[in-house]
Amino acid sequence: MEGNLVIVESPAKAKTIQKFLGDGYVVKSSFGHIRDLQDNKLSVDVEHGFKPEYVIPADKKKVVADLKKAAAQAETVWLASDEDREGEAISWHLSETLGLDSARTRRIVFHEITKDAIQHAIRNPREIDLNLVNAQQARRVLDRLVGFELSPILWRKIQRGLSAGRVQSVALRLVVEREKEIIAFDSTPYYKVEGMFEAGGTKVRGVLDTRFNDAAAARAFLDDSAGASYTIASIDKKEATRHPAPPFTTSTLQQEAARKLHFPVSLTMRVAQSLYERGLITYMRTDSTNLSSLALNASRKYICENFGEAYSHTRQYHTHSKGAQEAHEAIRPTYIGNTSIEGTAQEQKLYSLIWKRTLASQMEDARILNTSMKVASDRRSEKFNIQAAEVLFDGFLKLYIEGSDDESQDDGNTVLPTLSAGESIRALSIDAEGKFSQPPYRYSEATLVKKLEELGIGRPSTYAPTISTLTTGRGYLVKSDIAGRKVPVTNFRLKDGKVVESAGSETIGAERGKLMPQEIGMIVSDYLVENFPGIMDYDFTANVEKDFDSIAEGKMVWNALISEFYGGFHRKVEETLSNGQYSHVEKVLGTDPSDGKTVVAKFGQYGAYVQKGEGDDRQSASLAKGQLIENLTLEDALELFRLPRTAGQIDGTDVIVTKGRFGPYIKFGEKNVSIPRGTDPLTISLEACAELIRKADSAPAANQVLREFPDSGISIINGRYGPYLKHDGKNYKLPRNCDAATLSEEDCRKIVETQTPTSPKYRRRKK
Repeated sequence: MEGNLVIVESPAKAKTIQKFLGDGYVVKSSFGHIRDLQDNKLSVDVEHGFKPEYVIPADKKKVVADLKKAAAQAETVWLASDEDREGEAISWHLSETLGLDSARTRRIVFHEITKDAIQHAIRNPREIDLNLVNAQQARRVLDRLVGFELSPILWRKIQRGLSAGRVQSVALRLVVEREKEIIAFDSTPYYKVEGMFEAGGTKVRGVLDTRFNDAAAARAFLDDSAGASYTIASIDKKEATRHPAPPFTTSTLQQEAARKLHFPVSLTMRVAQSLYERGLITYMRTDSTNLSSLALNASRKYICENFGEAYSHTRQYHTHSKGAQEAHEAIRPTYIGNTSIEGTAQEQKLYSLIWKRTLASQMEDARILNTSMKVASDRRSEKFNIQAAEVLFDGFLKLYIEGSDDESQDDGNTVLPTLSAGESIRALSIDAEGKFSQPPYRYSEATLVKKLEELGIGRPSTYAPTISTLTTGRGYLVKSDIAGRKVPVTNFRLKDGKVVESAGSETIGAERGKLMPQEIGMIVSDYLVENFPGIMDYDFTANVEKDFDSIAEGKMVWNALISEFYGGFHRKVEETLSNGQYSHVEKVLGTDPSDGKTVVAKFGQYGAYVQKGEGDDRQSASLAKGQLIENLTLEDALELFRLPRTAGQIDGTDVIVTKGRFGPYIKFGEKNVSIPRGTDPLTISLEACAELIRKADSAPAANQVLREFPDSGISIINGRYGPYLKHDGKNYKLPRNCDAATLSEEDCRKIVETQTPTSPKYRRRKK
């Protein structure tokens, strides 16, 4: 035996580490976990201490065989998986599966892939931490028990193909409850009054300190204000200090990348993983805001050289999150001096965000002079408030400003001229605009992550797969833009002593890129809350996370935790399965004035739909994307019955726009052509239909192989719903907006390594 074998999780990480270690080492990849619980079985021995029954998946058997061979030939095997619980479990599985000799096996960890970090890890090996392994096993087993016992209930009581999960279902509940708040919200009208004033040659905007409930009161205020004189009643100046945000943790990186770069959480994690494996940033799964002394010194040096010593403020942030001991540092660049990197546009953007946030955290506070001024009228008692801000010293603001989740936040402050109390100020115009109170904001991916973290639910590393399961996986949630509804209002303007009335509109509930529950998500959440309140309780989920931390610290036996939970849970599952109660959703909407038939909203085998009439003459139509039974009106339902419609004729053949199980489509003779998302089937023109039909005629046939890479066993196939990747009998979705024709073999390998294969579609057997 000779040489050293280093085993890591991914080929990209192996490539980077091999570069640092040189010829005396062989670095190989396990391609993630080499064994796991079976997909289609519980794989937990409930009768014998909840022992997991691990198997080697078919696609990992060749990997295991290669690693066994390499390990047998090596003098020393170095297990170099990630430093968190999941990484520790991977090392343990490798040790167990490969039958590694403990005398020849070393466990090494590092939070950044640099030459110094790797060499330091080699000099300081340790044993596998079984407490961390047990914490990971506890999570895996508990989640498997919850998922495998709840999901069959949903199949039987609601609809086949559904799933539930300890974190997944609670996250769903958050979104559903927010939607119910929005549905129940009663928007009330009011009038907001703003004045444009001129002071010292500067135009400034002030907001009246009173809102009016109706148009008459707003009009009366403007009538009374005609010809009024205005003076500065008071001026209040206060100097404030703004502190920089801490360096990124996993959660805050997900949130900020969503706010500033509009990255979905899953994309952020995928790009961050790539940056880490290339040795460009530290480990990206961390709860810690700590920075090493090396990073602190490098940051200070860069700031002093490029901004000046006045901008430097070395500080260490303390992490308040339980479990932050798993990772040593916050997410930061491995080399502070690297202000930019080579890579994809997404990698460059995310790296720049991480670099700026890290540097800004070590810069001086900003000093702001906030001025609040009240303007009084000689005609009315109400006063206008004028707010302004002046940056006295920009500090960290010179480099970085943290994003905000407050969609109403306005950073457009104005620097005022030198003014004093009692001084006259001229009103240029006064506007009274009709407004409506807005419902609570829906969750975006970023704000949902923030809420989950605040409640202690799940781990930042699990948020991306959780959101993915709820959206693309199960369709419980959909990420979409909400147009809101426009309401006519009457606005008023006072200018040159005259009040002018004008018609306008106010939009209520408009939002972009928010998570909305689909009807099936509402039904699943309500059913689980009613029947399994303990599992759906926010405190239960958070307390379980604390228990996992205790296991990781060696303070709790993992299977004792599972045993304590399982008894009562399993009894409740059996009780629920045996009762005759099923989820039933039905809402009478009214009668169609044209024919007097009753219109009812229901939930059936293929989702939510509306039905008009009974028996042989009944009509039905599926609800549109974003529509819910809970707030569906009769008018909404009648619109759905406008399909099918005939858009016109092409060469004497009718072009029929209709809707099926999988969405709206065009029927042209024997051809069925899908209508793209975002296109309204009720208004699509004949010309647009003709273009879609033409494109469908020229598209590759279904199941046609578009590209093949025989060495990798990878094919790109044109499927029913577009191109997809096939490898080792499994199907993988292609990234959004990717061109299948230009994908390289390396691109395809990366998709296989980083994505979970798509689940098979279950069909009900015909009896």
